Amino acid sequence: MGHQTPLLRDLYDVGRKLGQGQFGTTYLCTEISTGVAFACKSIAKRKLLTPEDVEDVRREIQIMHHLAGHDSVVTIKGAYEDAQFVHIVMELCEGGELFDRIVQRGYFSERRAAEIARVIVGVVEACHSLGVMHRDLKPENFLLKDKEGNGGDTNNNNASGNNVDVNVNEPAGEKINLKAIDFGLSVFFKPGQIFTDVVGSPYYVAPEVLCKHYGPVITDQVLCHPWIIENGEAPDAPLDPAVLSRLKQFSAMNRLKKMALRVIARGLSEEELAGLKEMFKTMDTDGSGAITFEELREGLRRYGSTELRDSEVRDLMEAADVDRSGTIDYDEFIAATVHMNKLDREEHLMAAFSYFDKDGSGYITVDELEVACREHNMADVGIDDIIREVDQDNDGRIDYGEFVAMMKKGIIGNGRLTMRHTSDGSILHGAGSSLSS
Repeated sequence: MGHQTPLLRDLYDVGRKLGQGQFGTTYLCTEISTGVAFACKSIAKRKLLTPEDVEDVRREIQIMHHLAGHDSVVTIKGAYEDAQFVHIVMELCEGGELFDRIVQRGYFSERRAAEIARVIVGVVEACHSLGVMHRDLKPENFLLKDKEGNGGDTNNNNASGNNVDVNVNEPAGEKINLKAIDFGLSVFFKPGQIFTDVVGSPYYVAPEVLCKHYGPVITDQVLCHPWIIENGEAPDAPLDPAVLSRLKQFSAMNRLKKMALRVIARGLSEEELAGLKEMFKTMDTDGSGAITFEELREGLRRYGSTELRDSEVRDLMEAADVDRSGTIDYDEFIAATVHMNKLDREEHLMAAFSYFDKDGSGYITVDELEVACREHNMADVGIDDIIREVDQDNDGRIDYGEFVAMMKKGIIGNGRLTMRHTSDGSILHGAGSSLSS
């Protein structure tokens, strides 16, 4: 992996075997500190015979970090290395492979098949909007999250491993909780790039791959096909591509939150940043180390945001340009496009708070915030306004609890706010660009 990691068994108890692949074996593992169960894919180094094999494993970890946060992609917890193995710890999906469920059932109703296809194509769309091609899509590489309640799916295995009764006329409308796995053949790609290497599984490989001339499919067309669309109706508006939705989310944040995200981004590992680094390089067409307005406009279009007006791009540009230099540098781009699931990790929040709490008093004061603003070339920011917005107990300073509440407030996805309860018990929802969080 290119750097030292903690030892897996110092952090996890490794249990029974869950599955076996060409390069690795997957085990049940339990985090010692929390008791939470995960899956651990252990890849034997002796099977990595070439530099290309090593790079494939490294890229798999990078891509899993890059896609983390999507509902239908298995979430990576961490990666660890010792003398014999590379271990990838990820969320546990106990419902088994989609392939096995198909075999157990014999068939799905056509409506259910369309729902499953919609989930799969949605994963493909999310991957493509983040510059990733999976290249090994097949039922074996989609897991059901839970043993029971899989969207009305009553065909589950009981504790003894025997099949229970099959119900092929399952009710529609319930969510099918599928998770894409196995990104070992996945690659980062640039818009318009053509690939020639033949990869994938023989029973599922596309003709274009065999012809050694392929790229990403146009998923804006597949998802709107009459057979795919939900309840026979297309959505009112397409979801924003991932980069655009994250920029919109960032634009709604106050200056303290933007600075904190820059601090958090600087502390992320190489694996976590690899995907966004590739996207930055793709947008920074002149290699200057900063994205101009024209480069941002063209880059967003290449990544699927084709209907943005120049005024909208300008607003996003100004929001991401924290230091007001007129361009978006690498740090600013990472902070503006990193997935908000990084805010779920306590160590990131604590590191960001400590950055602002210069004297270690447990509070961010006006003077300390002024120092941080100067460090970020934001000396003209209304410090008092920021303090008043975040300071819930009105003592003129920000404690850690108030800081965390600010950081986690108004988290949105796909360009839309999630519903959340406000302090007065009401529910707030709406467009992310209208929220000052």
